[in-house]
Amino acid sequence: MNAVGIDVSKGKSTVAVIQPFGVVIAEPFDVLHTDSGLKKLVNFIKSLSGETKVVMEYTGTYYEPTANALHNAGIFVSVVNPLMIDDYDTNRVRKVKTDRIDALKIASFALDKWMKLREYTPVETVRKTLQIMNRHCIKLNKILVMQKNSLIALLDCCFPNANTLFTSPRRESDGHEKWVDFVLKFPHVDSVAKLSLSAFKTKYQSWCKKDHYNYSESKAEQIHAYARTLVSTLPMTDAVKKMVSDSAKLLNSTLEALGTLHSEMDSLASQLPEYETVMNLFAVGKVTCSQLIAEIGDVTKLKSGKSLVALAGIDPPPNQSGKEDKKSRSISKRGSPALRKTLFLIMTVYLQRQPADEPVYQFLDKKRTEGKPYKVYMIAAARKFLRIYYARVKEVMPVQ
Repeated sequence: MNAVGIDVSKGKSTVAVIQPFGVVIAEPFDVLHTDSGLKKLVNFIKSLSGETKVVMEYTGTYYEPTANALHNAGIFVSVVNPLMIDDYDTNRVRKVKTDRIDALKIASFALDKWMKLREYTPVETVRKTLQIMNRHCIKLNKILVMQKNSLIALLDCCFPNANTLFTSPRRESDGHEKWVDFVLKFPHVDSVAKLSLSAFKTKYQSWCKKDHYNYSESKAEQIHAYARTLVSTLPMTDAVKKMVSDSAKLLNSTLEALGTLHSEMDSLASQLPEYETVMNLFAVGKVTCSQLIAEIGDVTKLKSGKSLVALAGIDPPPNQSGKEDKKSRSISKRGSPALRKTLFLIMTVYLQRQPADEPVYQFLDKKRTEGKPYKVYMIAAARKFLRIYYARVKEVMPVQ
């Protein structure tokens, strides 16, 4: 087991190799970022006996020549956030920092995190994978809507409005929604109404504890009282309970798949240079951040913010006739539907939070105050958002 730590800087890297229990295989040495220098590094690492993993920090674009050379040679490389290394081994009283010490620290980090290291993927491959994953995510969301509607239609016959009993958002750990897990335990109105209040409270509390949901006595009383006012059109038979159970399990399976996919997309997106900048934009969270990056791609390939607006398909279509009324012109819709959907979600957050000091919201509110229709001011704000996105992201992108 060989842990190779590489401290990357402009033009050169410092390399250290250690094994378990702090055995130093190679004292730190420098490698130039030249063709011959990187070939020597590849040959050196391949000469090591036993399993070898290489770890380096992603620092601007300096790491890419070394990471790509090792990756293309079939060597396991993991490129990690510098903050992970900074936070590692913080017990030292003196914070001595040199390239040699940093290389050894990175190698030590590699040993400690050996099983959790994620293999490096070149940037263009990351972007392509991210886009494919986002398109799959869109398909899963469509399946999710169908499954949810199917379950709600079934519950209308045996537990009307059970899907409205809770307002909790999806749980981050597994993507589950509380009402779905609830009907797995209480699939029919009679499974609540025919119990005494005391018996239901006990059963409901036990379910909350088992499924890791917060228990509220007043909520239990509310659900029990509501259930006793309902009339179902289907009896509480084993067949009905099984139909509800099967539908809820299918829905949970899709929710879990989406949760895993969102997590993987965030992990991939975090490897890209614009990730932190996009995350710092108002109304952008982990899910919408990875969706934006997946659909927009590398902004350095676009000429301007106007080009990005066109990519999203929210630019006005060109006039086809001199007689055309400009007020009737809509958007081109020639770009990415997935990007337009993400932009709509972000604009909705602006509307909900109303951040008075944010330029995008100020522009949206101005258009709304002018009496513009909902669709018009939402699209205008989305264009403003994309122009800001382009300007801020381009600042942090490496020069091609």
